[in-house]
Amino acid sequence: MDKRAFAKALRSDMTDAERRLWFHLRAHRFLGAKFRRQQPIGPYVVDFVHFASRVIVEADGGGHAGSTRDGARDAWLGGKGFTVMRFWNDDILLRTDEVLAEIVLAIEREDVRADHAGRRVGTTTSPHGAHPSAAHTSVES
Repeated sequence: MDKRAFAKALRSDMTDAERRLWFHLRAHRFLGAKFRRQQPIGPYVVDFVHFASRVIVEADGGGHAGSTRDGARDAWLGGKGFTVMRFWNDDILLRTDEVLAEIVLAIEREDVRADHAGRRVGTTTSPHGAHPSAAHTSVES
């Protein structure tokens, strides 16, 4: 299956956390920003992406804990100038406002970085908690 067909299949089979996040991100509802969901980028399909600020948001279940594939994927995307944010599904479902606040900060930070530097440098967000996967952003309540 090619990446576009795979992305289309993912869009029709979203998790509860992805649906919750998409409700807030879709149709320019969030900061007037245009997000795309299940978007192919290179060899990967990302959950959500805001191309203007080059911020990718991933909604992850427990199967992603300690994933080496996620690290390689994030490194590749970072090398292309994207900032990758990973949130656990539980955080998205139970602390939606805090997750959205983290996304606002990332978009604003990337917009300022692009304005001042005139270029983009890819990053992966650092954790805010003691979660076993260092690539995930943990939202504290």
